[in-house]
Amino acid sequence: MEELVIRDADVVDGSGAPSYRADVVVHGGRIVGIVKEAAAAGCQRPKARRELDAEGLVLSPGFVDMHAHSDLALLRDPDHSAKAAQGVTLEVIGQDGLSYAPVDDRTLGEVRRAIAGWNGSGDDIDFDWRSVGEYLDRLDRGIAVNAAYLIPQGTVRALAVGWEDRKATPEELDRMRQLVAEGMEQGAVGMSSGLTYTPGMYAQDAELTELCRVVASYGGYYCPHHRSYGAGALEAYREMVALTREADCSLHLAHATMNFGVNKGRAPELLSLLDEALAAGADISLDTYPYTPGCTTLAAMLPSWANEGGPEAALERLADEETAERIRHDLEVTGSDGCHGVPIEWDTIEISGVGDPALAEFVGRTVKESADVRGEAPWVTARGLLLADRLAPTILQHVGHEENVRAIMRHRVHTGGSDGILQGAKPHPRAYGTFPHYLGHYVRELGVLSLEECVAHLTSRPAARLRLPDRGLVREGYVADLVLFDPATVAAGSSFAEPRVRPTGIPYVLVDGRFVIEDGRRTDVLAGRAVRGTPPT
Repeated sequence: MEELVIRDADVVDGSGAPSYRADVVVHGGRIVGIVKEAAAAGCQRPKARRELDAEGLVLSPGFVDMHAHSDLALLRDPDHSAKAAQGVTLEVIGQDGLSYAPVDDRTLGEVRRAIAGWNGSGDDIDFDWRSVGEYLDRLDRGIAVNAAYLIPQGTVRALAVGWEDRKATPEELDRMRQLVAEGMEQGAVGMSSGLTYTPGMYAQDAELTELCRVVASYGGYYCPHHRSYGAGALEAYREMVALTREADCSLHLAHATMNFGVNKGRAPELLSLLDEALAAGADISLDTYPYTPGCTTLAAMLPSWANEGGPEAALERLADEETAERIRHDLEVTGSDGCHGVPIEWDTIEISGVGDPALAEFVGRTVKESADVRGEAPWVTARGLLLADRLAPTILQHVGHEENVRAIMRHRVHTGGSDGILQGAKPHPRAYGTFPHYLGHYVRELGVLSLEECVAHLTSRPAARLRLPDRGLVREGYVADLVLFDPATVAAGSSFAEPRVRPTGIPYVLVDGRFVIEDGRRTDVLAGRAVRGTPPT
């Protein structure tokens, strides 16, 4: 007898087609039967050892988080309800050009310090891997949800070149090509970059193009956090389109926003640029989160020259009075490349987390608010915090525009990505609420997307980008990564005031046919594994 039948569900199958009522049968981790309108037809209804009444619930494929920062959280937190409770059954990690494979001992220590604000220090993690394949093997021991991995170009550059702002030598470029090829062979689905983060930002276009050629030869895609989301954003998007066209590589634009005052109302210009490239044959997709503020580290705001050489070199520059004054001028007057070419506005920079609990008083306040309390200039406060917390603070940056958010999410190549950073006392609510916020706020309340359209954005579109032939749809033979949610009540519980509240209206989530969320509660099931890319034959 089959293991599970989900009775009388309203199936939104991920294709964008209208919903239908059906019994869906699951066995051996896959969907083995779909009987449409079984009750109305009076036909023999499927039997199973367990029957779940889904009356009033929508059954959809599991949601794919195309931009996640759970690289260590998946190992640290077996519960991982931040994502599982949203209906996420697959996360794409290794984002923004910095992650933990491939590394050697030196690079691992540098990367751990550089992105402690994203993932924590890692002191609680046994880093028993160095290669991409070994990291994926570690995930295969059992995690809450599935994960796919992007080779981080910045980490690759740190390993082959270091953290210096210079052109790679031919030998170093060959080494980077080799590292990318090895990572793709070992199961990565593509390559990411963080082109406002060191050391990845030091790569010239010709270098990136060569690495993208390697990625393309394995059927993967390039996922850049490009060189500017503020001043020069459209030029930065054009650069990525042209670069990947030259390399004949698929392009997925990470957190494709149009932020800062200079880009208010300019989303149609971005979409026109993409439509033109798509019409010319480019293979492009993008992801966004359904919120206006961004989230990163405070150190990321610094000019790139201040971060050259790695975290310890940055701290030395901050400690030097004359050099710190140069940094301040770049931030407040010139507009640093770390702040996307826009002069920083300290009243938009909210501290969301710190590494040292003794500095908790800064969390939940903007830098300007803390500076006013302390009776000092905002830069003095920011510099002191960076030094005291050794670059660990994370921030919310309140610089987005709602009309841009809505316009971009309507586009036909759009997918969902939380960009969720789980560290800090007051993280961005997108880490806990992105997918129910799409369904509750933008579908039910605002009607920006229909339910069928939105589910397609969150399921089949990302599965197609990842070249997963048996995920992203409710189809016989497909992996039973499934979500049951109430369309009348689904909503993000998280907010900027209380960011770690779980969503409502998602009572059941299955990964590989096993319940990870049941009756709204997290089970002890660890059904997730590494989802590896498959090179073309």
